[in-house]
Amino acid sequence: MTDLATLRFFRTPAHACSYLEDRQASTLFVDPQARVTNRLYSDLSRQGFRRSGDYLYRPYCDGCSACVPVRVRTSDFTTRRRHRRIWRANEDLQLEIRPARFTREIYRLYARYIEHRHGDGDMYPPSEEQFNGFLMCSWGDTRFFEFRRDEQLVAVAVVDVLDDGLSAVYTFFDPDEGHRSPGTLAVLWQIEHARDRGLPYLYLGYWIRDCNKMNYKDQFQPLEHYRLGRWSPE
Repeated sequence: MTDLATLRFFRTPAHACSYLEDRQASTLFVDPQARVTNRLYSDLSRQGFRRSGDYLYRPYCDGCSACVPVRVRTSDFTTRRRHRRIWRANEDLQLEIRPARFTREIYRLYARYIEHRHGDGDMYPPSEEQFNGFLMCSWGDTRFFEFRRDEQLVAVAVVDVLDDGLSAVYTFFDPDEGHRSPGTLAVLWQIEHARDRGLPYLYLGYWIRDCNKMNYKDQFQPLEHYRLGRWSPE
């Protein structure tokens, strides 16, 4: 079994940053040949790593530390007025938590979301290969939080179960249902589910102060930030 002491890492060449204009980015990847277990994944998550498919990575950019790993302390989380409005607006939805899998229904929702929300990004055009390579994982414990109105699939949150919490991997939804704030709703449900299971954290990935797509995570408090090798409140 691979452990942190023997793990090898590889760094990508510098490339244009996806989040901040006029910045160069570089990524540190865990050796793709390493035998990864959910325990190792949990250890690496506590050090700021994230998952994309079977790959584990962390930003590793020269002269820039804008991408800050963050996690919610679930037992201390308190909903805000906006959160309560979102709960009420979505009372007609039902949640099913199921093991991650590929279905035509789920893929159609994913493809429609990418086409409408990320048509100018590097995830366009969507494909089945991309879906599986990005969201699925051969060694992790991945669940789909499926939100439905009656039988209609409205949103899916991809969630990994870790030793000490949940990791919010990605959320996609029907573009016509954006008024429901399904991204925020998915996070609220993940916090509740983690708390119900006695898991202390929800890992939200990277918070970037100057990027509107990434700084929304501030609304989920108390939020811990990972800097200089330790987690602490901002």
